[in-house]
Amino acid sequence: MTLYRMIPGAIIILLLTFAGTISAQNDGVYRGIVTDSLSGESLAYTNVYMDELKRGTSTNAQGLFTISAIPPERFYTVTISYVGYATKRIKVYIGKNQITEDNIKLRHSSYELDQIEKIGKIEKPANSSDISLVTFSLKELEYIPKGVESDIFRSLLNIPGVNSSSDVSARYNVRGGSNNQNLVLFNGATIYSPFHALGLFSVIDPETINSLEFYKGGFPSRYSGRLSSVVNVVAKEGNRNKYSASASASFLTGKAKVEGPFRNGSFFISGRQSFSNDILKKFLNEKNAPVEFYDMLFSASYQNAEFVNGRRFNVFGFFSGDRIDHAGQDSEDYKWNNNIFGFKMLQVVKNTPLFYQLSITWSEFKGEQIPNYSSSRYLKNSIRDFTIRTDMDYLFPNNDEVSVGFHLKEITSFLDIENIRGGMYNQRSYGVNISVYGSYKLAQFENFGIEPGLRVHLTRIAPRTAGQSFLEPRLSFIYRFSPLFSIKGGWGRYYQEFTTITNENELISIFEPWIVSPNYLDPASSDHYILGFEYFPHDQVVIEVENYYKALKNIPTINEDKYYSSDPDLIPASGYSYGTEVSLKYTPGRLTTELGYSYSVAEKEVNNYKYYPRFDVRHTANISVGYDLGSDWKVSANWKFNSGYPYTQITGYHDRLYFEDLANRQYIFSPNTILGGKNLGRLPTYHRLDLSISKKVEVSFAKFYFDFSILNAYDRKNIFYFEEVSGDRVNMLPFLPTATVKAEI
Repeated sequence: MTLYRMIPGAIIILLLTFAGTISAQNDGVYRGIVTDSLSGESLAYTNVYMDELKRGTSTNAQGLFTISAIPPERFYTVTISYVGYATKRIKVYIGKNQITEDNIKLRHSSYELDQIEKIGKIEKPANSSDISLVTFSLKELEYIPKGVESDIFRSLLNIPGVNSSSDVSARYNVRGGSNNQNLVLFNGATIYSPFHALGLFSVIDPETINSLEFYKGGFPSRYSGRLSSVVNVVAKEGNRNKYSASASASFLTGKAKVEGPFRNGSFFISGRQSFSNDILKKFLNEKNAPVEFYDMLFSASYQNAEFVNGRRFNVFGFFSGDRIDHAGQDSEDYKWNNNIFGFKMLQVVKNTPLFYQLSITWSEFKGEQIPNYSSSRYLKNSIRDFTIRTDMDYLFPNNDEVSVGFHLKEITSFLDIENIRGGMYNQRSYGVNISVYGSYKLAQFENFGIEPGLRVHLTRIAPRTAGQSFLEPRLSFIYRFSPLFSIKGGWGRYYQEFTTITNENELISIFEPWIVSPNYLDPASSDHYILGFEYFPHDQVVIEVENYYKALKNIPTINEDKYYSSDPDLIPASGYSYGTEVSLKYTPGRLTTELGYSYSVAEKEVNNYKYYPRFDVRHTANISVGYDLGSDWKVSANWKFNSGYPYTQITGYHDRLYFEDLANRQYIFSPNTILGGKNLGRLPTYHRLDLSISKKVEVSFAKFYFDFSILNAYDRKNIFYFEEVSGDRVNMLPFLPTATVKAEI
């Protein structure tokens, strides 16, 4: 423990030791922020390129960028390019031993894709060691396929390595991991139940998002708490220059937003409410779905150079709720909510290439299953998460970067479940996790970069284990053989102390109760091994290949063989997954084409029994094509294919005799299903084509957006499951036309 306490202090001392080195260097530094000229929103992942140096970088999630090791006392031409905005070129003078700061504003391009200069080799720094990272910028999020309702999680399903077991659910599995192994962060706060309407859609409206990062493995040491993936969402902070409002409607929801400036700041408010369930029947084999849901966001930011130069404050709140309320009393009802509040502060230290963030967040999930007169049991669940985190990043004059951070997470959870005798089983848990992390990105070499990192957990959240601690080492690297070809790799260890109580046999999960893993189980862990390459055969073409292997241990799993009350409710399982992912992007002018393919294998072992989980799919392929027709007309097509998912086959039936009245010899025969080995069968292959067309119309002071889509355009009969009792086949989503309309002033 003493050693663990010394590590963060040593890292901070090292940081402060080097903090003064810039004054001893001759080279200059260019630093700034890129924003939208109309709204003032920061533009994440913008390309910033210094022509004379043939070197550049990309802005981070806050729109900030830094370029170091610049020969001083001369002018440079800087090219700034971003999808949907006019490319901008400026002249910048770099002084000796100085940090030159800039606020770059980009304006929307009238011709959009015609004005984009796509230079493949500058999309990422030559020595960026990020692995398995996919980013979505503000403009790219606007091009998310609308379908019934535009949705970020359904868009992730187009990425190789990500899949879902049906059309019905947007719950996603990443590289052979279960859904509860995915961390979803909204402005740094954890969303524990990020799905609406039986899991069909995300609770996060894409129109509230400024940027999105998605790590499908190998994520750096600043992230922790899950085994498979990280989705990091940064919300909009509002228009800093003018007031605006919009409203839209689809077959499922209505939503509205308003934003605008106030003195030294801006605000953003949005809300979405379901108003019709008719279209949901198409997802549920024409069965009634009495679903209601809503979500709401408010955000306000403040920045005043006279108060504190370089410091920005933000407060936000996010709320979502779902209810399933059947008309009769013979079916169970459900309700669940997310409530999130947060405060963020970003400080860019003047004349020093250092910036740090402080965030304080409170996140609560509450869910309840009300049995009424059905055979279900009463269930109530709650988890409260209070988190304080600080993150500091320092860029050295030689382009190396060090990151350190301190995180404190306080968790309170409870679970009430009715047992078979009508009594209540109660589980209460309280714990605090304190962790520190550090990483050093070696980026001073033109063709080589490496980033070792370490997270140290000083405490465990599980009760009566406060003295335990554990380490999470991470490592990623890149070696660029030429400007066109590079290899990348990574390794990392990850721990998770939360789990959901999930029945793997359920085809549709209403909501999944969260608990802290019991102290009789070791923390669940996974090791990621990743190796791949990146190839730019042309300025408008990029090919990426990644191979991965993931080993899973101590995964909490429901004990299906529990017989005595003293038997544990959860037992540890193990497993592994491996695969290869290939993606190709081709963007010649108005046309955008993306092709993806993955081969994967996943296996799980419980009590020495090995089987394939439901989300194990061997082959997936996706082709997306979009074209800008001009005059604000856009068309797109998306075709998806995957081989069959595993399922448990029905091998036969037998009649079981039930006596209703033994004295009067009243009895009935009831058919019972005989099942084969778990998930030994494979469903038929799945494929589907979606088409969409959109048009923007400007009338006087307003803009109107029209989107029309056809889901499953050739009406493919994709199987969902076989009924256990009857053996009847149930199909997924049929041919379905949908439309959305949006007005903006």
